[in-house]
Amino acid sequence: MLSEFFDRKPLCKSINADEAVAYGAAVLAANLSGNGNKAVKDMILLDVIPLSLGIKSKGRYMRVMIPRNTPIPTMKEEDCSTMHDNQKNVKVCVYQGECDEVKDNIFSDEFALHGVPPAPARQEKVKVCFSIDANGILDVSAELVSTGNKRSIVIAGSGNVSKDDIEKMLKKVEL
Repeated sequence: MLSEFFDRKPLCKSINADEAVAYGAAVLAANLSGNGNKAVKDMILLDVIPLSLGIKSKGRYMRVMIPRNTPIPTMKEEDCSTMHDNQKNVKVCVYQGECDEVKDNIFSDEFALHGVPPAPARQEKVKVCFSIDANGILDVSAELVSTGNKRSIVIAGSGNVSKDDIEKMLKKVEL
């Protein structure tokens, strides 16, 4: 789509990150100050998440809650359920990445929701919510629907994920 937009010109696939940040800052400054030409005034800049965010599901898979390149701020809520009969707590493990299995993604953090009433597997429902504010701070919460019992964690920044980690993850998916 980008190539079509730019009259079928080949795209430059390498980019200087510092230059891109400086250019973005200059465009934002021009927009905020009201200076600059029409092209700059019509340009919209969005912050997006660099890697998909999700939770561990079915023991080894990542259930994507927020796909990569989603503009922030954003919020996503999904219903989950217990996996075992008479499960006493629910562990919420947060991952970043683009791979199906959690072992191939980047672990961010985890917490446990205690006090699950005894019940058959998949009967107790848990509402999981991912919320990212404008500063990129992720709030993950889980609430047991039947009792209202709730726990949450806050993950600031990108969970110590470096630019190299992001590039490796994206290359892994391209293969």
